[in-house]
Amino acid sequence: MQIIDGKAVADEIKKEIGAEVEAIKAAGGKTPHLVAILVGNNGASETYVANKVKSCEELGFKSTLLRFEPTITEAELLAEVQKINQNDDMDGLIVQLPLPDHINPDKVMETIDPKKDVDGFHPINIGRMAKGLPAYISATPQGVLDLLERYNIETSGKHCVVVGRSQIVGLPMSILMQRNHKIGNCTVTLTHSKTKNLAEVCASADILIAALGRPEFITAEYVKEGAVVIDVGLTRVEDSSKKSGFALKGDVKFDEVASKCSFITPVPKGVGPMTIVSLMKNTLLSAKNAIYQ
Repeated sequence: MQIIDGKAVADEIKKEIGAEVEAIKAAGGKTPHLVAILVGNNGASETYVANKVKSCEELGFKSTLLRFEPTITEAELLAEVQKINQNDDMDGLIVQLPLPDHINPDKVMETIDPKKDVDGFHPINIGRMAKGLPAYISATPQGVLDLLERYNIETSGKHCVVVGRSQIVGLPMSILMQRNHKIGNCTVTLTHSKTKNLAEVCASADILIAALGRPEFITAEYVKEGAVVIDVGLTRVEDSSKKSGFALKGDVKFDEVASKCSFITPVPKGVGPMTIVSLMKNTLLSAKNAIYQ
């Protein structure tokens, strides 16, 4: 069994991105510029956005954080998005979710210029990804692909089972794993809460990707000997033994499952560190006009 060290891979990719940005600046090229919109005062959202801004600083990017009160109307927010769409200096735009109930997140995502949609949530980017065209791939699925590639894990001809069908992780992950690509060419089964005999289906997987958001749901009976297990889950669970009062748990019961695996991602320090790195990669691609030429 080998543990996939997401933090180490993320640090490696950060160094590569930082070196490329330095070279671009030295040649008089454009500094990548990421814009983040934060509506309201959600504590988790504050942390996520702060980490993204910090990563921009570390890698030599420009960053702009736009804060709005939760009372902003949907029309006002859409107008702010349009301003960023029209600003040629701004390469990437992310709108941190969740948004207040009176704002439709789908409408906001569809208003973002696909060329600046570095989160990869716009229907055009999802469609281009599905067709195998150049596209911004959402951060978590891209992070999983990078981990599989950096650990030289063979995917071609393997049976990949994805647990969870969210539009952010499960659905794009299932599409990516079946593409005719270096990391792909799997036979993919996409499972969800209505799947019958879920444990049996999962236990047939050569590569099992858990992205359902239920802590420690995947136990030993769901995993066959020698499987690759990628745990995308990250849930705060109350734990009085911790100073913080909570522990971070993945969707996989690590201590029970790990011994059966050929490779497994831990939680934390598995898929999580790859998410922001993937966002930075997309922003750099946007600055270079590498996707939409």
